[in-house]
Amino acid sequence: MIVKGQKIDGRYQIIRTIGEGGMANVYLAYDTILDREVAVKVLRGDLASDEKFVKRFQREAKAASSLNHPNIVEMYDVGEDNGNYFIVMEYIDGKTLKSLIKKRGGLSLSETVDIMLQLTSAIACAHDSYIIHRDIKPQNVLILEDGRVKITDFGIAIALNSAELTQTNSVMGSVHYLPPEQANGSGATVKSDIYSLGILMYECLTGKLPFKGDNAVEIAIKQMKEKIPSLCAQNKIIPQSIENIVLRACAKNPKNRYDSATEMYEDLKTALSEERKDEKKLVYKYSENDLEETKVMPPIDKHLDKKETREERNEDIVDEDEDEDEEEEDMKKPKKKKKEGKGLKIAAILAVLTCVVTLVVVIVLAYLLLTSSQNDSVELPSIAGKSQEVVEEKLESLGLSVTFEEEPSDDIAEGNVIGYSGRDVNDKVKKGTTVTVIISSGLTGVLLDDYSGQNVEVVKLELEEEGIKVVTTAKKVSTTEDEYKDAFEGMIIGQSKEPNTRLKKGGVIELTYATLIMVYPDFLDGTWTKEKIQQFCDDNGVICDFKESQTDVYKEGTVLKQGRPAGGEVKQGVTLTITLAAPLKQTPDTNTNSNTNSNSSSNEEPDSNSSENNE
Repeated sequence: MIVKGQKIDGRYQIIRTIGEGGMANVYLAYDTILDREVAVKVLRGDLASDEKFVKRFQREAKAASSLNHPNIVEMYDVGEDNGNYFIVMEYIDGKTLKSLIKKRGGLSLSETVDIMLQLTSAIACAHDSYIIHRDIKPQNVLILEDGRVKITDFGIAIALNSAELTQTNSVMGSVHYLPPEQANGSGATVKSDIYSLGILMYECLTGKLPFKGDNAVEIAIKQMKEKIPSLCAQNKIIPQSIENIVLRACAKNPKNRYDSATEMYEDLKTALSEERKDEKKLVYKYSENDLEETKVMPPIDKHLDKKETREERNEDIVDEDEDEDEEEEDMKKPKKKKKEGKGLKIAAILAVLTCVVTLVVVIVLAYLLLTSSQNDSVELPSIAGKSQEVVEEKLESLGLSVTFEEEPSDDIAEGNVIGYSGRDVNDKVKKGTTVTVIISSGLTGVLLDDYSGQNVEVVKLELEEEGIKVVTTAKKVSTTEDEYKDAFEGMIIGQSKEPNTRLKKGGVIELTYATLIMVYPDFLDGTWTKEKIQQFCDDNGVICDFKESQTDVYKEGTVLKQGRPAGGEVKQGVTLTITLAAPLKQTPDTNTNSNTNSNSSSNEEPDSNSSENNE
């Protein structure tokens, strides 16, 4: 079992589980050598214990690691560690296309074409390297925040084979995209991937799958026999040019499909152009029934060959005349015993017919048993902690319909399943019942932002709606301070919880906001005149008391003293005393003391330290 903190191959340190599936578990890990986050996929179950599969998986995964395309998840490493077979790949922080379709219920034409252009480009690159994906489905397509598409699971998909059809849990999702020739027992080709791309495109446009059933066999039969439903009939907005691409990609007869993913890519580029507005519905060049004519013979051919050899040997020793006489005798006397050679021939024919009939009967009975012998009710399996895609496939394989709703959770990773809504594990429900599954939307509570510079009342209201208790504290500030020069009344200037902290409902945060005050400027800086000071006092409800001090050092009108210190808060109704410089007054009887007076006056300096207490 892989646990948090464990190192795979002594290098990849497991951080957490990011996905679970029928074939592998996926973990977010830290590459301690290259200092980067990676995704590590570890094989599980029967696959890891199947020596032939493991060897093929390792061989094919190494081949897939050579692929270099912007829309293919890059594979870094493949190996084995204490019985755990793993592949290391690029970590993509995105959603699967399947979850996006489920959430949106179908995508727009432009979105679908954009996604398909990226996918066909990626698959064309793989095909050019002689690699067939074999398991193209929305669960294996990741959508990034910027709209880029990444296709994954090349290493696992190309190592699988048609034997998967017996593994209901792991194949139920894949069989929805399975080409008819593979369902019929033939090998995969590049055209098999093209068929899967067509089914995927259909699902993007409609939000649903074209072929559904209670089990993999039923769906596979529909893939071989039923026509794909018309897109245009379901949605009049969809142009015929788009439907024609799906029809061509999803043709039952591979001869009617695109010859390459590149050809499909080129067709998609012009699908929404004006020139193709009035395009006619596609008519297949080759019969779509050719697939039905291909029959897989039962393994009795070898025995038939031996019987025919013995028959030919018996035929050689029977005289032709005797044979003719025997036939005439048989016509006259049908109950008469035939010659040994002819008897063996008829017996062989009857044996063949019996085997064929028996085979057909067995197939029909097996199918009927598979579809009808199951109980009307099924038991709900345990689903907590599993990925949405895995749970959906599992429940649909049991004949149930699935809907999803989201809830926050501190224990279950975002996107994984919390449990059932209104039901419990092991509850029995009838087939066809719609079961609601709860998906984790992530951790509970509110992820706090940096609220600096925002209006305190607005933020308070928003947080309280989220269940957070908000305490507000006012702080007096002045716009004359550099730190608050752009402040406004009620602006948040501090918070008790750091940004990106998650606060649960009922939690408390304190927001400090600015309340603006007027402060006294420094009137002694040489820029203030008596008129400007008077205007300041009038604007702020302050009584201004001007006094004069005679001096021959400072220019007349220079502010020598201010009764209240610069930076002090301005309050209405108080008195502000301002001392201004005035010229000396000269008289004849004081000339003898003029030098003394002059020296005395010249020592007077502007004083900003005096204060008044007449508030």
